Amino acid sequence: MTKILGTSLQAADQVALLRTLGLLLQIGLTTFAADTFGLSLQMEPLIHVLVLEILFLSLTLALRKPLFAKESGLFIALSLDTLFWISWLHFSGGATNAFISLLLLPIALAAVTLPIWAPWVLTAMSTLAYSLMIFTVPESPMQHHGMDMSSHYLGMWFNFVISALVMTTSVALITKRMRRQDAQLAFMREGQLRQEQLLALGTASAQMAHQLATPLSTLRLLLDEVKEESGDASALVQEMETALGRCEHTLAELRLATESIRDRRQRPLLFGELIDGLKQKTLLLMPQTEIQWLMTCTAEKLAERSILTDMSLTPAIMALIENAARASTETLGSAQVDISVDIAPREDQIYLQIRDYGAGIAPALLPQLGTLLIESPKGLGIALLLSHASLNRLGAELILANHPQGGTVAQIRFSVLGPQSLSTDEASV
Repeated sequence: MTKILGTSLQAADQVALLRTLGLLLQIGLTTFAADTFGLSLQMEPLIHVLVLEILFLSLTLALRKPLFAKESGLFIALSLDTLFWISWLHFSGGATNAFISLLLLPIALAAVTLPIWAPWVLTAMSTLAYSLMIFTVPESPMQHHGMDMSSHYLGMWFNFVISALVMTTSVALITKRMRRQDAQLAFMREGQLRQEQLLALGTASAQMAHQLATPLSTLRLLLDEVKEESGDASALVQEMETALGRCEHTLAELRLATESIRDRRQRPLLFGELIDGLKQKTLLLMPQTEIQWLMTCTAEKLAERSILTDMSLTPAIMALIENAARASTETLGSAQVDISVDIAPREDQIYLQIRDYGAGIAPALLPQLGTLLIESPKGLGIALLLSHASLNRLGAELILANHPQGGTVAQIRFSVLGPQSLSTDEASV
């Protein structure tokens, strides 16, 4: 519809314009062109039909935005338009009316704007009405200057049926395909914008990491001098050294992850090794967090299954665990996190679930978290955005949901590598 009438009008306005033009055509033919086109007018019922149609059209034009926002509202309006067209044709000559093909107008609108079932319903209504009109035509109109016009009118009816079927099938299918393509293009545009956003974040992170290297080296030298001058390692100095060591460790991992992503170094990893690495990381970097590991499958099964990974996988999972610990601390006053591991029934996926005991996520934000930067008092959701991108690049899927008993669950679904792909990847490594 937008391509037909121009991009300056909205869909509801375009449909309203075409319906208005249809009514004006009826009024013009009834008032000025009846004799020209040989219309057999029954004026009294025609006036009633046109008055009712004007009132109905005025009402739907005033309410077009809320009415046409739903498919049911637009379908009801087009169905009544079809009934008005049938009534106008019936009282202006019926099947002998030269403008009988205007019954195709509501069908065309439905084929372009509504699901495929809608034009079929309108086609059935119009065909039934046309059939009744052609089989109830009096004998006199069938004779014109001594010629039998019945075959001509029957041909018009057959042509109308063919045209309606072609419009219902081809136009509706083409429109459906165009909608699917538009949806795909919109999805690709969103993906491109998200990639550009991630690229900007990655560029800024790399620049800041490069700028942090020198201050961290300076802090390490100053801390060593303080330790030499004090002579004993006080608790404050040890805490400073722990924090500085964590910064240095994170910066080193960031450099390795950057090189790994740049060179596309992906390798298979036994899931059991991933869990062991996560346990060590949480003990080293999050000693105050109470983590409960729930294994619903045996260690032997985990040791036999591998997933695709690179240097960005562990930081992505750690970011989710840190978010969960922070959410639990804000609600309970202590960092409590439950991490469970399960294998899908078909054993082609492994589920890693991270549950917190926080306040949960607003339902309106759930579809956007991980795909957009969300402005909130707690931040912009950058950690979730980066974790989602890292997992998606490795073929994993991140799903966020509220837990029935409170808190949030972040489920990561890993695809298990087959034995053949595993041996191939190991040989290449």
